[in-house]
Amino acid sequence: MLKHIATIEIPVSNLERSIGWYTTHLELTCVFKGEKNAMLSFHNSSPTIFLVETETVHSHSFSNMNTGIEHSMIDFFADDLEKAHGELRSKGVKTGELNLMNGGFGGFGFYDPDGHLLSATNVLHEGQEAFKETKSREEA
Repeated sequence: MLKHIATIEIPVSNLERSIGWYTTHLELTCVFKGEKNAMLSFHNSSPTIFLVETETVHSHSFSNMNTGIEHSMIDFFADDLEKAHGELRSKGVKTGELNLMNGGFGGFGFYDPDGHLLSATNVLHEGQEAFKETKSREEA
């Protein structure tokens, strides 16, 4: 019935500022821009990001009852977490600490202009092998 996540919708207080932030810092491409919304894409099989300007922006994070750690609802994938963490910090993005487990897997949190907690991880889950294959083809 349902096959995959098509789009992740994010409420924003200032559409132009958010388009600039997501395209500059996360290297997304704006593929559609309306008066109060915009569709952004990585141009691969991942979901698109739909920014919707609204008067009220609510947080999209939650606290894990077991660990007390704040989690985002969106994890972006990065092959090289240390590089992604360093690049976002060098661009002035508020980031959390880089957390790596044994084996080098982990992630870190960062914030968009509206204070939404987002995350980056280097973990691919079952069925996401195409993302690794896309990267390999791009490097060739």
